[in-house]
Amino acid sequence: MINVLNENYFIDLDEVERYLEMDGDFFIESGDTETKINLVKFELVKMLLDTVLTENDVMMDERLGMKMENKLSIPFKIAFNSLLNKKLINHY
Repeated sequence: MINVLNENYFIDLDEVERYLEMDGDFFIESGDTETKINLVKFELVKMLLDTVLTENDVMMDERLGMKMENKLSIPFKIAFNSLLNKKLINHY
């Protein structure tokens, strides 16, 4: 595991799937399989995860701990906090 902000985080794929599913009852004919998702949520979650997973961080000395937290970009912080708030990423 790699520490991110002094914690071990993971993407909860099951929670992402539940978050993207549309609420409501849908009639599905037998033999057909359909998954209905909210396209706006899908694109936003996709962009947020892309931002978090492709952050270009500066090489940090792990002994400095939280002092280096300010080196994270604003898009990373917003994406990370949004995903954490919706419980799409969790820590151990």
